[in-house]
Amino acid sequence: MKLIKFDNENKYIKDFLRFPKTIYFRNCTQNDAEIKTLLLNAHPLSQNFELHKFLVYDENFVVGRFAVTFYKDDKQAYIGLYECIDDDKTAKFIFENAVEFAKENGKETLVGPVDCSFWINYRLKTNMFDKPTYTGEPYNMPYYKKQFTDNCFSIAERYTSNVYEYIGQDYVNDKFEERYKLFSEQGYEIKNLEIDRFDEMLTEVYYLLTDLYSDFPIYKDISLQTFLKMFSYYRKVIVPEMVKFAFYQGKMVGFLISVPDYQNLTSNITPLKLLKILKIRKYPQKFIMLYMGVDRNHKGLGKALAYAALKELKSRNASGIGALTKEGKVTQNYAEDIIEDRYEYVLFRREI
Repeated sequence: MKLIKFDNENKYIKDFLRFPKTIYFRNCTQNDAEIKTLLLNAHPLSQNFELHKFLVYDENFVVGRFAVTFYKDDKQAYIGLYECIDDDKTAKFIFENAVEFAKENGKETLVGPVDCSFWINYRLKTNMFDKPTYTGEPYNMPYYKKQFTDNCFSIAERYTSNVYEYIGQDYVNDKFEERYKLFSEQGYEIKNLEIDRFDEMLTEVYYLLTDLYSDFPIYKDISLQTFLKMFSYYRKVIVPEMVKFAFYQGKMVGFLISVPDYQNLTSNITPLKLLKILKIRKYPQKFIMLYMGVDRNHKGLGKALAYAALKELKSRNASGIGALTKEGKVTQNYAEDIIEDRYEYVLFRREI
């Protein structure tokens, strides 16, 4: 096997982008355009980190790829954009080289999979591979968990996504309804997104979200300008009634951001995919609740926000997925009575 560390060479960029299609076939979720901007250091976040790209060849065929990301003043290195054939020797070759490279550069820990940033994609899927990929889901080959654990990585964090059943018109959740009424009586207002105030409300989300998520293990601050640039596309895919904001005395103190489940249609959009996206947006049957946060001074408000979302799902006779909640968070067990199943994900760490 041969390891190639590359920069902007066109051949290697093409090989890097093409390789996942050889192992996933039709279920490849890679966003080619976004990955290419990362490889060319042209992504909105590229200024925040140092990215090193690698390909592994065996007799001129690509058998693996990965990237190692460094942040200034961070003793952790991050391995991501990881793809590998189902072969123990190839996986070992990749991880040995990644560890050695991180060690040579003074790093003490290797964490992954992290595709460059908390804000792009991280975590490894470990179950329910027979289910369709939902919007925003990290996706990978089922054997990747074994490749990480066989190469001295241990689980550092666990995450789950709750699958909620279709909510019928007779569904009642007394605890959530009681919490909703209580906060309403105390002067809280829960409102839907107003599209004409999209940038203004997204700015308020930025300040709240960056504070609430700062304790996540791989979190890195980004500027408001970068945040708005990265999340502006939500304007095109959201349904305003399923984006909820909580206000108290005129200040935003909570949010719940959902999108219809487009599965993986939002990657590498074609005219046909666009038509499907527009149809789903008009008649959504499932929503992915991607982001939720409540100001620490307003505990208990999360259930009121969740109730507002559940009421909307009920009115649409729709189902939902509460996506990617860190294990141990209260939100992990919201509306337990209608949880049908749980997707599971992990983040790995290896000491160097």
